[in-house]
Amino acid sequence: MAIKTLEEKFIHELGDIYDAEHRFLEAQQEMHKHAKDSKLQMMIQEHIAQTEHQIQNLEQVYKLLNHSPKRVKCDAAVGLVTEGQKGMQEAAGNPAICDCLIAGAAGKVEHYEIASYRGLIAGAEQMGQSEAARLFRQNLQQEEQTAQKIEQSTPQLLQSAMSAQERGR
Repeated sequence: MAIKTLEEKFIHELGDIYDAEHRFLEAQQEMHKHAKDSKLQMMIQEHIAQTEHQIQNLEQVYKLLNHSPKRVKCDAAVGLVTEGQKGMQEAAGNPAICDCLIAGAAGKVEHYEIASYRGLIAGAEQMGQSEAARLFRQNLQQEEQTAQKIEQSTPQLLQSAMSAQERGR
């Protein structure tokens, strides 16, 4: 479908992040099963609940715009999820390395979502959709907080992997 207006661009990007959030939700559920570090498991579990709420926020935006929720295939999300799955498969049998790969994959996802929500906020503000912008800001704030938590947990996960590797020698 050709995108000819800013509103069509906005709706397309809304559908893109709506699809991405669904794909990321499924990926988080898979990551939760593979994660061994208790803090990482808690972080993923907390973000699963946030993602479910974010999807509801996106559905509210569709309602505000008098549109039905529609997923537009997000190729970036497909790639990020595939990359995360590949990493988990390749680290099978090494839980500490798998946890590092899960955190890395989750961090990449968060930064994609942060960029998406910032763009949607700008679009909503330009269109005078202040309630949509507010809902996007809610989602953005959660994504930024999750990205920060992941970044703060990375040194500990890497240290655990290093310790496990040294014990294995």
